[in-house]
Amino acid sequence: MTQSPQFRGAITALVTPFDRSGRIHQDHLRKIIDLQVAAGVDGLAPCGTTGEAPTLEPAEHLRVCELTVRSVDGRAKVLVGGGGNSTRHAIELTRAAGKMGADGVLSVGPYYNKPSQEGHFQHYKAIAESAEVPIIIYNIPGRTGVNMLPETLLRLAEIPNIAGVKEASGDLDQMMEILRNRPAGFSVLSGDDSFAIPLMAMGGDGCISVVANQVPDLFARMIHLALEDDWKQARELHYRLYELMQANFLETNPVPVKAAMSMMGLIEEVYRLPLVPMQPENRRRLEGVLKRMDLI
Repeated sequence: MTQSPQFRGAITALVTPFDRSGRIHQDHLRKIIDLQVAAGVDGLAPCGTTGEAPTLEPAEHLRVCELTVRSVDGRAKVLVGGGGNSTRHAIELTRAAGKMGADGVLSVGPYYNKPSQEGHFQHYKAIAESAEVPIIIYNIPGRTGVNMLPETLLRLAEIPNIAGVKEASGDLDQMMEILRNRPAGFSVLSGDDSFAIPLMAMGGDGCISVVANQVPDLFARMIHLALEDDWKQARELHYRLYELMQANFLETNPVPVKAAMSMMGLIEEVYRLPLVPMQPENRRRLEGVLKRMDLI
């Protein structure tokens, strides 16, 4: 029997809500977590790119992750954000995730220092050998500056507690290479909402999503239909959500998704520098999409 991946389905790349003074808004965080779980998502991923992790202080990072684990309370998987350009720091985050009871760590690749393929391999190998919590590798060359090649990823996939990859390379050929050669039980998750259905049609396991912050019910249904091989209805939902998927990247993520959630009355529209509010024209375009979808 083929081993099923541990991580699959609709996983929300959770925003981090702030209050007007710039502190973490814990009440809003609990509220959106409850809304996500009630909507049927399979997992939550706090403190990633969408969660503005680069501007969180270490104690804040751990606080958001711990609060998510406790609020979810076993109702869905929790993949806490980890990784980074310091292997030592990534190891510390991964160990902390295990202690707080997270189901796994979404470990972004080293950014700015741009290691070689062998450097990527040794980085993740060191993390995996230092902690027991499952690791999902996050390959996002648009942020890190280096694409992890399939041969490197497939070497890492043989390490027992490296459980999968969030693939955000934007390269379908690369995704197919990984899917064709991955070991049993290794999750391949889309890191781009618009690639979720194409990836799943090739055998992928789901998506770690931005748009699920706004429409968790619709996104979870789309992903679950794809897992059930109901491609007609999954495709219809994909095109229903496609305009919003695109609007979420009118400017740097997570600026548009947080602006939209503010318009929807879910959070305050507060960012931390260097992120700033949307330009007026882009805000009008986003608002138009939300109105057409009856979200505001």
